[in-house]
Amino acid sequence: MDVAVLGSAAGGGYPQWNCNAPLSKAARDGSIKTKWRTQASIAVSADGARWLLINASPDLRQQLMQTRTLWPRKSPRHSPIDAVLLTSGEIDHVAGLLSLRESQAFTLWATPRILEILGENSIFGALNPDYVARKTFPLGTAFEPSGAQGPLGFTLEAFPVPGKVPLFLESRNQGNLGGMPEETVGLEVTAEDGARFHYIPGCARMTPELRTRLKGSALVFFDGTLWQNNEMIDLGIGQKTGARMGHMNISGADGTIAAFADLDVKRKLFIHVNTTNPVLDEGSPERAEIRAKGWDVAEDGMEIHL
Repeated sequence: MDVAVLGSAAGGGYPQWNCNAPLSKAARDGSIKTKWRTQASIAVSADGARWLLINASPDLRQQLMQTRTLWPRKSPRHSPIDAVLLTSGEIDHVAGLLSLRESQAFTLWATPRILEILGENSIFGALNPDYVARKTFPLGTAFEPSGAQGPLGFTLEAFPVPGKVPLFLESRNQGNLGGMPEETVGLEVTAEDGARFHYIPGCARMTPELRTRLKGSALVFFDGTLWQNNEMIDLGIGQKTGARMGHMNISGADGTIAAFADLDVKRKLFIHVNTTNPVLDEGSPERAEIRAKGWDVAEDGMEIHL
């Protein structure tokens, strides 16, 4: 099973287009060692020919142009992307669907709630149902996803993780910003030979159920949005804490590093990293700290074979 990291940053990418806080400024002027990143998305394949895209970021076209394995291989039209799966309804995860509207057959997988959100917005009608079949998946039950050309050769299990409703729906969900179980999910992906990994780009807190699921995993991609909960407030560029936005902080006694300390995960990668997070500076003390604790930061273009 092959995993391609198409994008590894949080919403807006890195450096974010309108951010001139110290880290973003340094990324632009080249005064630190760092790598620019597009918004988070990965692709998975059992055979290297047909791929499942997990989340369609607003940067999708750029990501496809930068990933040779996802270039067309046949004339006059073709795409190795045979299916797309959404882990939430956030703009960061669905806007790229509009870049897939050119009459290309693929299967779109999501929870019933996320498909309901897409159905409420007529712009997604640009995905012609003659080409794009929309299918739902259950929570807590393994299934084999199929694409336009049939089964993809691995199994998935989606499970609820603590999160929040999509940003654009907050105004009508003031009493329940945490959302429903179907609005933010993580994934367990298992190859036919038993190799497996977990993908959790958004998570508000660690739960006992999540700890049990992740223990001993070969690979976990996990929400790395912020280094500390008040990061954006302290920098003067936002009014929300990480917890309010539905994201754990990396550092501290209540952070991700501490939560994973005894889980025996073989490889741990932060993904969905915000433009303010100091771990993006490869020479920072924060980057050294996560490396000392067995973590690394996912990069655009990273390829992993399981």
